[in-house]
Amino acid sequence: MAKRALRIAATADLHYGKHSRGTLREAFAEISSNADILLLCGDLTDYGLPEEAEALVADIRAAVKIPMLAVLGNHDLESAQAELVCKVLDDSGIGRRMLNAWGEPLIKQFVQESISHAVRLEQALAKLQTDTRIVVLHYSPIRATLKGEHPEIFPFLGSSRLEEPINRFRVNAVFHGHAHNGILEGKTSTGIPVYNVSAPALRKTGKPYRIVEL
Repeated sequence: MAKRALRIAATADLHYGKHSRGTLREAFAEISSNADILLLCGDLTDYGLPEEAEALVADIRAAVKIPMLAVLGNHDLESAQAELVCKVLDDSGIGRRMLNAWGEPLIKQFVQESISHAVRLEQALAKLQTDTRIVVLHYSPIRATLKGEHPEIFPFLGSSRLEEPINRFRVNAVFHGHAHNGILEGKTSTGIPVYNVSAPALRKTGKPYRIVEL
């Protein structure tokens, strides 16, 4: 009997505010009915406030019945309350495996931070003993999915340093957000598919999420 494909739903840049409750409940219900896992690729809140995370979690609890995995984005760090935001997410059953903490206090250490994140990604991939490897990021590891954004802000939307461990460990697919005006998919230099699942970009296709079968 052929093994059924894994249906991965992914979205990012939801930017939930204190009064956003109900905004994506219908979309979350659709995801729960049509996918096996939901990936949330950062910027889940607008200002990184626990109350915003609670509004998001209320919709998730009301509609999502499948496993979830999330990373944080720069907006989730805006108010320096990331640990409280994480607690709200953790209490809802959303798993976290890698935090992408590229907030403003680190701008002066920008290059070193990109190196550090690439190292952390490499270390995480090295620990995996699975046949399938999926990378969940907020920032893009390639330039291709940033097309449509102003070139001047490319350095703030991703880092090509992340591509090397992705290629070396032969990852099956990469999901990221942050590029609101970027294109929806591209490939690394070795042909690994990279999906930009930023909700503002995906809404142009009619849905604020994407489902990929692997």
